[in-house]
This record gives sequence, C-alpha cells and structure tokens, in this order.
Amino acid sequence: MKLSVVIPVYNEVNTILEVLRRVQAVPIPKEIIIVDDGSTDGTRQLLREVKENNIRIILNQRNRGKGFSIRRGFEVVTGDIIVIQDADLEYYPDEYPILIQKIIEGKADVVYGTRFLGARRVFHFYHYLANKCLNLAANILYDTNLSDLMTCYKAFRSNVLKTLHLRANGFGIEAEITGQLFKRRLRVYEVPISYDGRTYDEGKKITWRDFFRALYWLIRCRFETLDVGEDTLFRMKLMENNNRWIFEQLKPYLGDHILEIGSGIANISRFLVSPDKHFILTDTNGYYLEYLRQAFVGNPRVHIMPLNILSADCTDGLPFKVDTILCINVLEHIMDDELALENIHKTLDENGRLFLLVPALQALFGSLDEKLNHFRRYNRHELSAKIRAKGFTVNKLYYHNFLGALGWYLNARLLKRKTMSSMQIHIFDKCVFVLSKLESAFSIPFGLSLIAVCTKNKSMRT
Repeated sequence: MKLSVVIPVYNEVNTILEVLRRVQAVPIPKEIIIVDDGSTDGTRQLLREVKENNIRIILNQRNRGKGFSIRRGFEVVTGDIIVIQDADLEYYPDEYPILIQKIIEGKADVVYGTRFLGARRVFHFYHYLANKCLNLAANILYDTNLSDLMTCYKAFRSNVLKTLHLRANGFGIEAEITGQLFKRRLRVYEVPISYDGRTYDEGKKITWRDFFRALYWLIRCRFETLDVGEDTLFRMKLMENNNRWIFEQLKPYLGDHILEIGSGIANISRFLVSPDKHFILTDTNGYYLEYLRQAFVGNPRVHIMPLNILSADCTDGLPFKVDTILCINVLEHIMDDELALENIHKTLDENGRLFLLVPALQALFGSLDEKLNHFRRYNRHELSAKIRAKGFTVNKLYYHNFLGALGWYLNARLLKRKTMSSMQIHIFDKCVFVLSKLESAFSIPFGLSLIAVCTKNKSMRT
C-alpha cells in the first residue's frame, strides 16, 4: 500500500519544512506532492533546496487558490490512498494511520478527519459557527450527518478520486469534494483527529467570503448533473417495477453459469442472484466494480471482475465456462459492436444463450443518446443481421416498452433534454404493471428497446 500526500502551500516559509519532516516521519511508504501557489515570502526558495527522492514539487506561475493547487496535485498522484495535508501546523501527520484505517479495512471509500470530535485547540467562535452552518446545509442538501466538511484531512481511495470532476479554485473545493462524494453515494467515514487551529496573526488565510463560496458549491453540486451516465444508472435504480419487468423477460433463458457484461450498479444483477446459479458480474468502470464488490461481498457464487469485451484476451481469468451472457444496454456504447458480438460468441459455451437488450429505432436518436454516449440505436433487421453474422441463431427478437419510446421521442427529440426527468421516471414506473400486461397480450410494432434471445451456433459464419 502506497500513500500519496498532496500539500498545497502558499506563503508558509515558517512551517513548510517542519510539516515535511513530520510527514516523512510517518512510517508508511509514501510520495509527497507539494504544489506551491505562487508564494512570495521565500517558501519557493526553501522548496528548491528539498532533495528527497519521494518528493515532487510543482510551482504555479501565479496565485490561483487552494482548490487549483489541490487539483494539480491530484493529477499526478500514483498512490493507492491519497491524503490532503495543509502546509501549516494545524494538523498532525502522525494521525495518518487513524485516517486511512477504514479504507485499508475496505469499509470506506473516503475518510474525513473531524476536528469537532477529537482533541483540539479552542479557536474562533465565528469560524466554529460558520462550520456548523455549512455542515447543516450539507446535511440537509445531501441527507447525511457530516460533522466537519471543511476539514483539510480527507483520505481517498485512488479509484474514487479519479471519479471526481473538480473545478473550484479556492477554499470552495472542500464543499465541492463533499458534494460530489455524497452525490455519488460513496461510503464516507469520519474519525476524530487533533487540531491546533491558527490565528490570523499566525497565518490563517480563510475568510468570511469563503463561507459563501463553500455554500455556493454545496448547492451547485446538489442540483447539477455531474455524469449523465452515472446519474441515469442511479435514477434507473429507483425503477423497481421496470427493472423487475426486464428480469422477468430474461429469467426463462438463464442457465447455471451466467456472465453479465456491463453490470453497472446492479440494477438488474440484484434480481439474478439465486442459490443454484453462479454469476460473473463485470464492468470496465472501477467505481462500479467496487460498488458491486460491496453489494455482493458475502456471496461466494458471485464473482466480480473487470472485463473489456473488445479485448482479444477478454475470456482470460473467467472462473468457469459460461452458458448464458447478459448484455443489457451495453452494445450501443461500443463503437465496434460487431467485434463485441464476435467475442461474446467466443466466450459462450457451445449452445450457450445470449440475452441482448439495446436501444431501438434510429429515428429516436437524440440529445439523451448523445449525452449517454450512444453510438447508435438499432433497427430490427439491422440487429438481426449483425447477430446472425457472428454465429448466433436468433430465437426471439421483439420490441419492448412502447410507452418509453413515446417519452424518449418527446424528451430527446422534441425537448432536447440532457437528463432523464425524475418525475417522469417515477410516473412511468407506476405504469409498468399495466404496460407489461399490454405488451404480453399484443405484438407492438415499436418500442424503446429491442430484446434479442439468441443461441450460439457451433461455428461462426465468416
């Protein structure tokens, strides 16, 4: 385990070397990234004399703010766990083991060191009051119970850090980080730390203006869409009736050894698990893989692993032969979908089954497809031809969810929305029972999706 310590510094000539000494004294393998934010008091001259091999120094051409410096440091970290360390002496590096323990144990994605639960120097009442107000705002906005969002001491798993899209340049980055973490529903722990708060005479830099900047970032992160694909997955997770409807359609075709390509956050996977079957849940996204590991942590029949279906060695490392592959809302995200189908064919055991669900009707392609990084939507004959060409027999091929197609046309083509409406999703999910009965009774000539049930032929056509 390697630790990366990011130290933003601005005019800390009296403390920076002592901070470095304390950080280096922590008995954990580490790299130290120092980002000087245009210091004018001699700090840069001291940093140029630092020669340790595990220290990297980045110099901003001018003063850009704490947030900008932290972001620059994050860009170059290589450790497994990342910690932010201020360049003053308010925080104690010898408490790193406390800060990172829950991450090492696999219980947390991020850990905050809270100044209000541990030993601390008595400091400014108005700073304390401002912190309480910001914590209250965060807890209301994100339905949580955080006690110290403005703490410097935050520790992250590296793959979690890579999912953040940070933009704040000043002290507002503390609120932006907090907003994005809770928006992504990550596992955040707090642990008590010691705190030796400075006075303004001793060099404290945060001001009353930063309260309003932090409040701005909390509100902005709460109501903006950070990642359309991720946001869509979490909204679809709430569509219990719709997800069960999809599951009921694939259930009759499940074998005993099942591979799901692009499992995401287990919207369908959670219905699959049963005591008489074995599953491999896969994704290319590290955050989703960790989510899956936590969701199925105690189930020995569920294997979680990364898988890129375009890779020539995509079958390497599979724990067993696969008789069923599920590919639900994945193929449209792959540029070379024919190669994906070819590799799916290679992965399946003889006479194995492929259950495929893709967006239907290129005429529906619109703003939502663009935001979701869809390369295409499929027409019935086009999909059938591609599947057959790669060595499958198409047992069933039909349109699914005609009401969703009408909603998609309204939102993606006419209104040109960039995200799915939560209210519309809620209303639609309430209609699924009636919709499913209609579609089981009548053959509908269009739909939001196409569903294909296929069987692998003995040899692939060329």
